[in-house]
Amino acid sequence: MVTKLDFSRRDLLRASALLGGAGMVGSLPLGLQLARAAELAGTEAQWPTVTAMLDRYVKARKVSGMIAALGWRDGPPGFIARGLEGFDDKDAYGPQSMFRAYSMTKPLTGMAAMILVDEGKLKLDQPLADFAPEFAQMKVAIDPKSSLAARPATQQITIRHLLTHTSGLGYAVVGKNKVADELRRLGLNPGRVSRRKLKGINDGPPTPGPDEFLRLTAGVPLIAEPGTKWSYSMALDVLGVVVGRAAGMSFEAFLRERLLGPLGMTSSYFQVPANASGHLTTNYAYFLGRPVVIDPSQNSVFADPVPFAFGGSGLVTSPADFDRFLAMLVNTGMSGSTRVMSEAAVRLGTSNLLPATADLTGTWIAGQQFGAGGIVGTGKDEGLYGWSGAAGTIGFAQMKLGLRTSLYVQYMPQDKLPILREFPKAVGADLTAMQARKA
Repeated sequence: MVTKLDFSRRDLLRASALLGGAGMVGSLPLGLQLARAAELAGTEAQWPTVTAMLDRYVKARKVSGMIAALGWRDGPPGFIARGLEGFDDKDAYGPQSMFRAYSMTKPLTGMAAMILVDEGKLKLDQPLADFAPEFAQMKVAIDPKSSLAARPATQQITIRHLLTHTSGLGYAVVGKNKVADELRRLGLNPGRVSRRKLKGINDGPPTPGPDEFLRLTAGVPLIAEPGTKWSYSMALDVLGVVVGRAAGMSFEAFLRERLLGPLGMTSSYFQVPANASGHLTTNYAYFLGRPVVIDPSQNSVFADPVPFAFGGSGLVTSPADFDRFLAMLVNTGMSGSTRVMSEAAVRLGTSNLLPATADLTGTWIAGQQFGAGGIVGTGKDEGLYGWSGAAGTIGFAQMKLGLRTSLYVQYMPQDKLPILREFPKAVGADLTAMQARKA
């Protein structure tokens, strides 16, 4: 789906230090002061560095448009929008414009699982095989870079492993090994890019339905013993199916009933209906230094039926909608006067869930932690939770400060422009200036 994804993710995680509350803007009382100051100033005046970043990219026609959403605690979001939903689209980017969230779906899936953990229908250290018996006797590739030869696994995959990318499962879209090749060969590539066949991206067999997806996945060797290594994977797609089985309904139905519906996320879909397609943005791929349409708004693959709701990559959402999700997190489960998740479930999901045996050496999250489908910051990053998407979207909740920040743009691969690392830096610069004004 994308190339060199590891570099852009790593850049994002390094830059995210500037969103950390502990070293940058200090204590919760100061965060409340900044929130009150933000209410008295216009969004663009309060976030001039972020505004300048959007202006620069859109004026240079590097992207057709871009929108940032920023909000404090339970206050309304502020939006900074520039450009159009496509270079040939007459509609301006706005809070209701719809974006392919890709891996920003993962935190939602993680929190859906946290709801079930809170209700006792899932347990963090419960074997995946309790819900999918096909995974009871997994094998681990001896040398996944060169062969599919495998030995029996000594550990069971658990729900915790799925949440934190420590299950040993592979990923067709980012893996450079024989396991990833086998996943692609079998159509175990749960993600949609274009109706056009793009070599090496979506030119394999179609992804099967959820039951067959799990059956085939269980037949492919793991790249590592469960619980021993952090490796980005399709675990959240597997987890979505498991959430549905534990809840007694489809994953999509559960997500809509327990998160999307209560949060008022009415512009979020796994299949975009015809009456909403006018709000869908166009997605581009960079070829020879230029953005080229790969998924137009009016002829999008996201309008097609999907074999199942991909919990790791499938959601289309709007800035207004995703901000409601982030606001619920920073307000520990509350959305307005409605409790959507228990405080305990939110705090658990945004805390470190990594197994103690997991090796993070050389990974994208080395020096950080991982929670329910998203990174969990440490040190200067304390309080940070969130993730990004393959088409340039980013969403973070700064739990300690009560700040929510997200950015939306549509181009692939995401490392062709340095937006992922520049946005956290821009937010951090503006937070520093706010602190200086309050000093």
